This record gives sequence, C-alpha cells and structure tokens, in this order.
Amino acid sequence: MSATALALFIVGLAMVVAGADVLVRGAARLAGSFGVSPLVIGLTVVAYGTSAPELSVSFRAGLSGSADIAVGNVVGSNIYNVLLILGLSSLVTPLVVSLQLIRRDVPLMIGISLVLWVMSRDGVVGRLDGGLLVAGAVVYSFHCIRQSRRQTRRERAVRADDDVTGRPRKGPSGWLLHLVYVLVGLAMLVVGSGWVTQGAVQIARLAGVSELTIALTIVAMGTSLPEAATSITAALRGERDIAVGNVVGSNIFNILTVAGLTATVAPRGLAVAPQAVSFDMPVMVAVSVACLPIFATGHRISRWEGLVFVLYGVVYTVFLVWMAVREHVPSTREAAVAVLVALLPAVTLVVLAERLWKARKQPTDAPEPPSPA
Repeated sequence: MSATALALFIVGLAMVVAGADVLVRGAARLAGSFGVSPLVIGLTVVAYGTSAPELSVSFRAGLSGSADIAVGNVVGSNIYNVLLILGLSSLVTPLVVSLQLIRRDVPLMIGISLVLWVMSRDGVVGRLDGGLLVAGAVVYSFHCIRQSRRQTRRERAVRADDDVTGRPRKGPSGWLLHLVYVLVGLAMLVVGSGWVTQGAVQIARLAGVSELTIALTIVAMGTSLPEAATSITAALRGERDIAVGNVVGSNIFNILTVAGLTATVAPRGLAVAPQAVSFDMPVMVAVSVACLPIFATGHRISRWEGLVFVLYGVVYTVFLVWMAVREHVPSTREAAVAVLVALLPAVTLVVLAERLWKARKQPTDAPEPPSPA
C-alpha cells in the first residue's frame, strides 16, 4: 500500500509541474490573442481551473459526510495559497501588484473570509448560507467577464489606431491552439494533484493522523499544488499578474464556489469543527488582512516579505501537527490562536514602518527641470 501511495505521489507531482508550464504558456498567449489582460485571465480562467481539485475533493467529501475534509480543504488551501504559494513566487522574483487587486479583489477576499467565519460560528454552514455564497460567485464572475469585455473593446480601439498608423495589427490568430494548451494544462494539473493528494492521504492515514489535520495540511497542500506550480512558473516566465491573480482569484473561488456548492448539496449543510472555527478560520482571516497593507504600500511583494510569508506558513503547519499530537490541551490552542493571529498583522505593521522610513529618507528636493527656451 505504501509503495503504491509513494508512486502516485511522485508521478502526480511530475504531472503537476508539467501541467503548470503548459497552462501558463497557453494562458499568457490566449490573453494576448484577445487583448484581455493577464490579470483578468489569472483571476478567472487560471484561478478557477487550478481550484478544480479543491472543488472536486470538497464536493465529494461533503456528499459522503466527511465535513472535516471539506472544510479543512477550503480553509487550509486559502492559508497556503497566500503564505506558501505567494511567498515562494515572490522569492523567485519580486511581484508587482495591480491596482485593481488592491482596490477590489483583495478587499473582497478579506470580506468573504470574514463572512465564512461568521457563518460558521454556530457550527454549520447551512444550505441557505451556501446558496448566498454561490450567488456571490455568480456576481463576481459576471463582473470579471464584463470588465474583460471592456478591456477587449479598448484593445480593439488600439488595434484600429495601429492600422491607421500603418503598424501591423495583432489578431486572435492561433487562439484555438492556445485554448487547447490551457485545457490540457488544467487536465494535467487536476489529475496530477489528485494522485499526489491520494498518495499523501494514504500515507498519513497509515500514520494515524486525524481527518481534519490531514485536510488542513496534506489535502490542502495537495489540492493547492496547481496554484503553486502555476504561480511559480508564471513568476519565472515574468507573467507576474497571472502569478498574483491566480492566488487571489483561487481564494475567492474556494470560499464562494467550493464552500458554497458543498454546503448547498450536503444533506444537512456543512458541519464545521470547533477547532476550525476557533483557530483555522481566524488564521485565514488574518492572512487575508495581512495581504492588503503589504500589497498597497509600494504595489509589490519583495523577496524578504515573501520569506516572511513562507516562514509563517511553516510555523502554522508545524503547529497543526503539534496540536494533532497534543489534542488534550485546549487552553494551549487558544493561547496559540492569539499568538499566530496577531503575529502576521504585526509583521505587516513592521513592513509599513520600514517602507515609510525609506520613503522619508529619499531626497525630496530634486532639481527642477530646465524651463523651455
């Protein structure tokens, strides 16, 4: 059994890496073919596609009554998407953050994270709650599509101007091939991440780890592999909008669509364990909140900020494993909540102070430009 699980893990990991390269290559070229910004592609096509494993795992877990896996998968994936995936991507290259993300998408990610936490306070995300989340997903997707069409119209106007000035016009030639690249890449990501997750879960269960801990760590990391591979590959290729948009869009999709649909189809809604309500969801909210000041100051994520994210993700994972070993100390868990939830916002304040200090040290008395003769 362990040999089969190990083989699934290795082959699946190789497929995920290859699929990410194909997906990013196709998505970037598809965006260029139609004049759609890479950010919109990252927030929609890439984000929704790479979140397909989360949807599949949580949906099946909700129907089978394994609510801990369904909830832990969504919450854990959102935490790891920011801390590990965004952190590792910015270690590859500093990431420039679009103004649209700061004004609209990151505040939305924070808001719906709070909404999911509030919905879970009574121990269950009901079917009505799930329906509201799904409705939010429809509205958000419609808004992204409408914005994409506006960008396409502006791009067509630019193309028309290029025709007038005699420059070559770029048309959507080859878009079907680029779409095939996207679909093939997504299929490889979904299948590969499923094999990775299946193999890892089998190994963990042999070790006697609880379902919630498995969901928050191995399953969440496994279903986040497509986002990880895609964002890191996009960063390596210089597609920074896709790298950041993929993470933010995936987190929005996970809450609105994955959690929403799972709660809607589950016979009695989606039961939420006390640990998830008291510990993991507050961490998810804190991680989302920490993104905004880091993104907004300087519109970038530097390498050392990415390193902070990665280290925080490692600390969170280690603490989850420690809690699984010492489940009989609830007071310790509550104390750790306060420490872990407060730590990352505190780091963001340090980031703000550091950037403000640098801005003050920059010379403001630059020489005036010479007046025209």
